[in-house]
Amino acid sequence: MEGGGAVIEVIVADDQTLVRRGIRSLLELSGEFAVVAEASDGDEALAAVRARRPDVLLLDVRMPKKSGLEVLEALRAIEAPPPAILLTTFDDDAVAIRGIELGARGFLLKDVTLEQLTGAIRAVAGGGTLYSPAVTERVLRGLGRVPIAFEAAALPEPLTRREREVLRLMAAGASNKEIARALHAADGTIKNHASAIFAKLGVRDRTRAVLKALELGLL
Repeated sequence: MEGGGAVIEVIVADDQTLVRRGIRSLLELSGEFAVVAEASDGDEALAAVRARRPDVLLLDVRMPKKSGLEVLEALRAIEAPPPAILLTTFDDDAVAIRGIELGARGFLLKDVTLEQLTGAIRAVAGGGTLYSPAVTERVLRGLGRVPIAFEAAALPEPLTRREREVLRLMAAGASNKEIARALHAADGTIKNHASAIFAKLGVRDRTRAVLKALELGLL
């Protein structure tokens, strides 16, 4: 996707026809989004991604042939895969945690408003992450039953106040440019903060940084 208000291309993968078509109709009303393909199962989702290379993949967790989690795992073998947002009812906390580990850039419950959905797609297409409060709460409860590698106090080097601010904005779905604007800092400065956060948390990317921060009680 190019900047300057370009249309955001989306693939919708859900085994319920009415859900897929409903999402498609709502997204295309604004003219800001184009649903370039639909998929009714995991295999179709992967084929559509390879064929269309969308800006964002909306991915149902429970689908035939391959689940949303299995699709996320398979996407790792694709060069520069699109960022994925999982759509779910989440009655299983472990699924949420595993989704983050597999690189999902966002989680939304299926009862979100159109405004929340379009905001999430914009954030993820722009390089951010977005996890709805309801899902984050479930993940936190799930993490309470999952052993972690170390406590927050055991971090070799604590996050600075500014790094915590950057991390919170990352978790809210802001891109580096948006974080820079919000904190009145240069883009390069925010990139340096992000690199420092990743190094201190022992992670490679934003998604894992958010997961680790949730584990350590930093968010």
